[in-house]
Amino acid sequence: MTHRCLVAAFVMSALAVLAPLGVFAQAPAGGAGESAAPRTTWGDPDLQGRWTNTTTTPLERPSDLEGREFLTEEERAARDEAGDVAREQRGIDAGTGETGSYNNFWVERGVRMARTSLIVDPPEGRLPPLTAAEVQRRPGREAYRSREPAGPEDRNLYERCISRGLPGAMMPGFYNHNYQIFQAPGYVVIFVEMIHDARIIPLDGRPHADPRIRQWLGDSRGRWEGDTLVVETTNFIPVNGRALTVFGAGETTEIVERFTRIDDGTLDYRFTVSDPTEYTRPWTASIPMTRLDGLLYEYACHEGNYGLENILAGARAAERAGDRAAGSR
Repeated sequence: MTHRCLVAAFVMSALAVLAPLGVFAQAPAGGAGESAAPRTTWGDPDLQGRWTNTTTTPLERPSDLEGREFLTEEERAARDEAGDVAREQRGIDAGTGETGSYNNFWVERGVRMARTSLIVDPPEGRLPPLTAAEVQRRPGREAYRSREPAGPEDRNLYERCISRGLPGAMMPGFYNHNYQIFQAPGYVVIFVEMIHDARIIPLDGRPHADPRIRQWLGDSRGRWEGDTLVVETTNFIPVNGRALTVFGAGETTEIVERFTRIDDGTLDYRFTVSDPTEYTRPWTASIPMTRLDGLLYEYACHEGNYGLENILAGARAAERAGDRAAGSR
């Protein structure tokens, strides 16, 4: 987007340590009988480049499309147009005290795909049922959203510019859903523009870190299966559900991602989430990535994070108003 700020150059600096100069050149395709996928100079499939997964296709299949995996082109275009109109109408409703939301100028919306949902398994295109234990936990997490915050730590990680979590960081939404993939011998780096996460993934077969070592985006290990990069991630800090992140993971969550380069302009990207404490079965989403023309930029979230400051100021004002009301009785 044209209003974003500076290029996030620190990833390039990190890769200067990981790889020698000239490591990004593409090798010729293999000979007869070998894969035609482009290769790096050291022989790995080449996934490098800038990519975006921006789309208005919903994660779950809408109820009015039950049983339908794909839209016709006419249906797809009509839903795309209806979504555009709805976004243009968002904004401040005078007299309500609400601040409204972004209008279409600020949103990188992409287009709706023919597929009716990003979820491809279960075949119904919807998240699987929750476990009984998770059903009991959800009300407490939802109540967290409406609680008056005592301080910034009471707001979610996304509002605090810390992380969107996984799989949230790899899912489309509203803007900045752009990625840059770098490769060096033994490593893949996935730089996420939204909240400037950089996922450094070793490919050397090392085991996962000690389970006591946990991170917002977990501990990732990669390997090649033919032309597909397979990334397995565990060791998440338990923030599952959407109350603390955009779409986070739990302590027992395991995520397996697959990246396959289809052609020069397309990556097939899909992930499978398994968590026996949250869902009754694993689920898989397919979110194609297309080549991005342009650069990734610094996501300067803290520098202009008036939202968090104003949320806290509003909470303090509400407390003062409550104290005054109690004192008048």
